[in-house]
Amino acid sequence: MGNMATEIVAFLLTISGWILVSSTLPTDYWKVSSVDGTVITTATFWSNLWKTCVTDSTGVSNCKDFPSMLALDAYIQVCRGLMIAAVCLGFFGASLALVGMKCTKIGGSETTKARLTVLSGFHFILSGLCCMTACSIYARRITTDFFDPLFVAQKFELGAALFIGWAGSVLCILGGLVFCLSLSDGFSLRQVTYFFQSKNMILHLSSGSVALGRRNKAPLLI
Repeated sequence: MGNMATEIVAFLLTISGWILVSSTLPTDYWKVSSVDGTVITTATFWSNLWKTCVTDSTGVSNCKDFPSMLALDAYIQVCRGLMIAAVCLGFFGASLALVGMKCTKIGGSETTKARLTVLSGFHFILSGLCCMTACSIYARRITTDFFDPLFVAQKFELGAALFIGWAGSVLCILGGLVFCLSLSDGFSLRQVTYFFQSKNMILHLSSGSVALGRRNKAPLLI
């Protein structure tokens, strides 16, 4: 029962993390224009992995999709690929977890279900690492441009989507680790008993010395 409860907690962690990771992909605010406190701004610029937009003071937004994939910056292409991989890995991990958890009636034997659960954990860990890497690469580019004194274009700050992605990554990794650690409970340990046959040998201890004699014979005295 304890192991089943642990798997349920791990499943809730991973599903929550996967939902956050999935919601990060279409979220608008990956980066938001930096605003100086002494400057009155009439527009806010923001971007995600798919488009760049500007919102004026009346709340009207005008967006422009990014051009062809071949014309994109390399870091955006990498982030897109990692985020899509994170969502797909999380989906497969959730499917394997539903089959492998002990509280479900499908999946086969105990050993098979334990293996599926561990495989699910690896999928969620990889999903979390992919999302965390994508968010970190994107954030590094923002901070590099922000602190570069020679960068004269519009500077941006970290958007809410990055923090959501980091939080989802942590939940996926934690839940995946719990699934992987459940491997020891999924397999029954074979108990091996060693029998010392007294039929052939008898061990005698006398005065700190050891002598061997055969059964049904008098002990050897030293």
